[in-house]
Amino acid sequence: MMPSAAIVFEDYMTRLTRRRFLRDATLGGGAITAAWLPGWAQPVSAGIAQGIATPLPTLSGDTIALRVAHQMMTIDGKPSHAIGINGTVPAPLIRLRQGQTARLTVTNDLDEETSIHWHGLLVPFQMDGVPGISFPGIPARSTFTYEFPVIQAGTYWYHSHSGLQEQMGHYGPIVIDPAGADPIGSDREHVIVLSDHSPLHPHTIFRKLKLQGGYFNYQKQTLGSLLAGRDQSAGERRMWGGMRMDPTDVSDVTGATYTYLVNGHGPGDNWTALFAPGERVRLRIINASAMTNFNVRIPGLTLTIVQADGQDVKPVTVDEFQIAVAETYDVIVEPTISIAYTLVAEAWDRSGMARATLAPRVGMTAVVPALRNRPLATMADMGMGTMAGMDHGSSHDMPAMAHPATKADDAAAACPPEHAAMGHCTPGAGASGTAAMAGMSHGMRDFANAPGLPKTPTVQTVAPMPVDRTGEPPQGLGDAGHRILVYRDLVAVKSNPDPRAPSRRMQIHLTGNMERYMWAFDGVKLNEVKAPIPFRQGERIRVTLVNDTMMAHPIHLHGHFFELVTGHGDHAPRKHTINVAPGGTATFDLTADAVGDWAFHCHMLYHMHAGMMQVVTVRPDGAGIDGKTEAA
Repeated sequence: MMPSAAIVFEDYMTRLTRRRFLRDATLGGGAITAAWLPGWAQPVSAGIAQGIATPLPTLSGDTIALRVAHQMMTIDGKPSHAIGINGTVPAPLIRLRQGQTARLTVTNDLDEETSIHWHGLLVPFQMDGVPGISFPGIPARSTFTYEFPVIQAGTYWYHSHSGLQEQMGHYGPIVIDPAGADPIGSDREHVIVLSDHSPLHPHTIFRKLKLQGGYFNYQKQTLGSLLAGRDQSAGERRMWGGMRMDPTDVSDVTGATYTYLVNGHGPGDNWTALFAPGERVRLRIINASAMTNFNVRIPGLTLTIVQADGQDVKPVTVDEFQIAVAETYDVIVEPTISIAYTLVAEAWDRSGMARATLAPRVGMTAVVPALRNRPLATMADMGMGTMAGMDHGSSHDMPAMAHPATKADDAAAACPPEHAAMGHCTPGAGASGTAAMAGMSHGMRDFANAPGLPKTPTVQTVAPMPVDRTGEPPQGLGDAGHRILVYRDLVAVKSNPDPRAPSRRMQIHLTGNMERYMWAFDGVKLNEVKAPIPFRQGERIRVTLVNDTMMAHPIHLHGHFFELVTGHGDHAPRKHTINVAPGGTATFDLTADAVGDWAFHCHMLYHMHAGMMQVVTVRPDGAGIDGKTEAA
């Protein structure tokens, strides 16, 4: 499809503006006024406000009324159109208590259908809120009541599952207090909702991606950066060019159009969380963005992770962590002196950041660090297996395959039999990477390594040697120089509710075509699926996700928690969303204990919208199990 004349002209003007920007920078000796800087390059600390310490409005009780409507919101002093709930973006904090029955009445004031999905909550499938799967949706100018028992505690969130409304502001936080005493003690807490917002309508964003997958990537490699030695070698660039891929293409939608928000406020608004020195402060951090993974740190403070996806974990002390789209992490910080700290939530492609202040009083600020160098995709992100350790820094000082398998399930995650049978990994490959070099000879475009995948446009690449990367720092953080959270650090506080070994295994490939912006499971988009993924009620399944693309994918299963296979036995961390690294694998064990039809999808909004979604059906009799699975 050829781009329209309007798109061509818009691209020309964008390039012209950037050339003038660079010319003026040269002529002015590098002194550039902030007005000339495009949004993606604005200094974060320009025009810092005195501070906004207003918490999100809170709703609680057995009966809660929510109204979905168009509204305006102000970000860094600029008005922008949005969809909000009860007049706010994010939507109000819903605070419930474990053991109560919640009744939430939603009135739709839009001229289109809407919905609310209670992300991470275990509810009857009719209350899960996915139009066309679990209920018909909420028609325009109508009201629907959700009612369900609250059986868990923790930090969660809610959002629209209709169209692309989530991108426009239709999301909000949920906190569920435990029925008894909270085992995570704190003196004060703050809910922090991270998100991304664009003045462009989400359908405009999607159209631009369909026309040109890298449309929003303004951080492409240049001849100047190559000559300066900041980027890859000429040989590496030729290799990438041969595959028609760009190693800077880490994120589909970037700070070129996004402003990154904390509780609906831009970096210049200086949203502030208050504390008193000596307090133990709990930060409930939710990534409600449409397309952005965030790297979170608070320079000068240690972060103690105490909860992941609403589930308690043994405390892990780190300096930084990545929170993928749809994940939640509860963090304890203990500031002891009366100074301000900057909460930095840097977009994973380093094209911008969400920023807030942690301070004893409103109006205080701390230094806002500059954006770090953009990450570049590596051979590991291409699925080159043991080559990971040769070009990809890691604070663990070991490539993924070199982590010792402490338990049988750890070894299975690194190279399960079905992977070996399909040529997708080589158990015991040495650090020399000989096997990986062999894989490089046919590259990511050779479909022979995945005979079960259809040869369709939705399968543009196949990772020759994908390996479990849950022990590695997330993309771009391997050389951060301080402690980074990895999935293998997470250990459940309590033993898992179902200790049974899986009775069967299944493998699901995450596939895509960046040039045509098509995404799918096993090469099949949602509108092409002939039957749902069938599970028997109560069965135990080991699922391995294989990422054949060079984009990370946060995969979410509705209605269930699963246990990550990371070597912790019956204390495996329980999650509802797992971020699968580019060219990598992730394995989890699942008990199919919720009868009904459940959405299963990538939580990158435009990936889901482009087809990376299917339906999981759980039935008592297990009818319909097909050749997609095999005995363990």
